[in-house]
Amino acid sequence: MAEAEPGAAGGYVAFISYSHKDAAIGRWLHRKLEGYRLPRRLVGTEGEDGKVPARLTPIFRDRDELPAAGDLSARVRSALAVTRDLIVICSPHSAASPWVAREIATFRELHPDRPIFTAIVEGEPDQCFPATLRADGVEPLAADLRKEGDGRRLGLLKLVAGLSGVGLDQLVQRDAQRRIRRVTWVTAAAVAAMLVMALLTAFALNARAEAQRQRAEAEGLVQFMLTDLRDRLRGVGRLDVLTTVNERALAYYRSQDLGNLPAESLERRARILQAMGEDDAKRGDLDRALAQYREAGRTTAALMAADPDNPERIYSHMQSEYGVANVAEQRGDFDTAMAAYRRYRVAAEKMYRLAPANPRYVGERAFADSNIGIALLKGLKRPAEARAAFERSLRGFQATAAIEPERADWRVEAADALAWIADCYFEEERYSEARAIRVRETAQKEALLRADPNNLTYKYALVVTARSLARIDIELGERARAERSLDDAGSSLDFLLRRDPQNVVWRDQAARLEADRAELYLDTGRRGDAEAALTRARALLRGGTGQLTAAQSRIMSRIDETARRLRPPA
Repeated sequence: MAEAEPGAAGGYVAFISYSHKDAAIGRWLHRKLEGYRLPRRLVGTEGEDGKVPARLTPIFRDRDELPAAGDLSARVRSALAVTRDLIVICSPHSAASPWVAREIATFRELHPDRPIFTAIVEGEPDQCFPATLRADGVEPLAADLRKEGDGRRLGLLKLVAGLSGVGLDQLVQRDAQRRIRRVTWVTAAAVAAMLVMALLTAFALNARAEAQRQRAEAEGLVQFMLTDLRDRLRGVGRLDVLTTVNERALAYYRSQDLGNLPAESLERRARILQAMGEDDAKRGDLDRALAQYREAGRTTAALMAADPDNPERIYSHMQSEYGVANVAEQRGDFDTAMAAYRRYRVAAEKMYRLAPANPRYVGERAFADSNIGIALLKGLKRPAEARAAFERSLRGFQATAAIEPERADWRVEAADALAWIADCYFEEERYSEARAIRVRETAQKEALLRADPNNLTYKYALVVTARSLARIDIELGERARAERSLDDAGSSLDFLLRRDPQNVVWRDQAARLEADRAELYLDTGRRGDAEAALTRARALLRGGTGQLTAAQSRIMSRIDETARRLRPPA
């Protein structure tokens, strides 16, 4: 039977096949497709299937169910016979629907050379594609209407592009200005004044100038979200808000044609992915964190290859390398982490040579030494070599703090370098020297907290320091002093976890602290208190994301070992 022309009497542009359980999305798609007006400049031009129409109408949507006999009604078969294209709404319901299967089979029988378009609304492809779509062993391409996929808007545009024979980019460009306005609306809470300025000046600019201005403004807002806003939110310990900020910033780039973005915009998008990886790692979702870092790394590696002597391109790629290495470290894969950290150090040295007066690049060398020291200490158990790396790192951070005394970040890093040096002394069983370094570190971190009393990052840092002092005091035989330190650290952790119970880093630290308490109580004969502390430690670990990370597994092993000491001998 001859194919029907769009809009011809008795013929249909498309036939929508779906399960009756997906009727709501079927009605929505039918309404949107028939109501969509193609851009005037494209109407009448030659597309992939002939001349581009003004409207995609009529489109057939059946309202009936499969008859008891299991065969298609005459009306449906007749409609399929004069239908140009078939659209299948894919979900677990449609995959199980004999009605949908028969409509697909009948369409292929009548029009073996015509395309079948698919729209995923629920489930993964192996769950939602009817078996008849996979009859030839090839998984069909699909518009993904799910929120985690293309979303309804982009998915609709993909279907319109396929039905009309128009390139998707041409349809996406039509709505570029509206998408930019949506991005600025999403970020309005942080930059209300800038939005007001945009609205006031919008009416005075022509369409092209307005789009360019809004794009520059949106990029500026993203930059603000990545720097000042992120630092403030991180300081108050709100991972949930940080995630929302990251996702909304990334939504702006999802609405852009990445192939046409300048290098600065692509780099900024990579920084968003790096920030999302950092936050995912703090929640203990290492698989997702690694995926974010790797996607960022593909972009930063390409940008660095295109401009290898640009220190900013090197710096951006170093952050992707660091993220991958840090995930490996958290998983206990220290060989992979060390290899990545050494690449980081080589890149930091090159960046410093290109711009030796830039304090940030001076600091990056110190960061690289610190990362190598961590891998040497935690993974490879070589504390003397690690201490030498941390001492280089300390000198680097002190030099950078002298260049930029107004920035607290460098003083924070210098204090952290002291903490690592103390840990090296501890592993070498030089406990008095370890304690002297920890006292210096405590004084520096308390000064930072006094200057910024609402900064929860500083408060957490003092928790770690107090717990470390307690461990040293236990080794020195100062158990009463150790217990006071653990009690102070525990009170601070209770406060932090009330503020952000999803922070897996804080929760794991609380589990370690309870394990410390259990060991201390056991050593002083307080068996009941020790059992209670172990119960709290296990509850903290089991309140996480499910499967234990390598670090959490080590904590649980320590808890189990202490529990065995509590059991009476057989």
